[in-house]
Amino acid sequence: MLSNIPISAVRAFEAAARTGSFRDAASELHLTPSAVSHAIRKLESAMSTTLFERSARSIRLTPAGHNLMRHAGAAFDNLRRGIEEVAGRGPLLLRVHCAPSFAAQWLAPRLAKFIAAEPKLEVRLAAGTEYARFSNDDFDLDIVYGQPRSEALEIVPLGEETVTPLCAPALAKKIRKPKDLFGQVLIRSEVKQVQWHQWFAANGLESPAIHGMRFDRSFLAIAMASSGLGVTLESTRLAEREIETGRLVAPLAGRAVDVRYVGHHLVFPRANRQRRAVRAFADWIMAELAQTKR
Repeated sequence: MLSNIPISAVRAFEAAARTGSFRDAASELHLTPSAVSHAIRKLESAMSTTLFERSARSIRLTPAGHNLMRHAGAAFDNLRRGIEEVAGRGPLLLRVHCAPSFAAQWLAPRLAKFIAAEPKLEVRLAAGTEYARFSNDDFDLDIVYGQPRSEALEIVPLGEETVTPLCAPALAKKIRKPKDLFGQVLIRSEVKQVQWHQWFAANGLESPAIHGMRFDRSFLAIAMASSGLGVTLESTRLAEREIETGRLVAPLAGRAVDVRYVGHHLVFPRANRQRRAVRAFADWIMAELAQTKR
């Protein structure tokens, strides 16, 4: 039977199963969606089975499709790794995409440790608010703010973060209880999932009208609070360096209710989980988070 099945049809199936879309598979393989669909139809005919349940807007693997993908996905992943090892003249390349504030505040300061631990890997880091589109093969993994939903992706929560008011030490002397914040400049990070009104509600207070500075990135809000501009409501994980150096303090630590939530996730295609570089990075970042819980 194997001699009657074109490897191009199996490749089209693997790409469609991995991306969850004939269109995305076509883009990756530089084909048309109809060509991908036709190749998979030929594969199903040759195997006398149905690999996908098709609807007007989506495709879903059948049990037979899941079974074939277990083998095809592993086979193509091994092939990719082999090509990397044989063709690569330098270190293996790991392409990381990351949410901007997590990249600037937490990941970049630690990246030298990972590179030292994995000298055979070359890491390229890009930051952006849009989620990485793995279908165009630009990135191997992504650290996202929020949680994307896709059956084709492995999604690993990066633990709970504590969100609390943070400010410069001189300003902290004026803040002894939650109501003391009413007279302060409250800095807002507009894309933050936890906002001031939620923090005040958790502490049994009506949120005041907030006329302070607004920023579209957490790292900007943290920088402004460190300069003494006002009080920001931020993740202690993202503000870790500023807290450790004393540029920021939590004036209401132990005196108010903090908000805890899972803000960031490590995301990569399921087909990538067997790649050594991806496994090494995933293991490293989880170990780092375990050592520095905030």
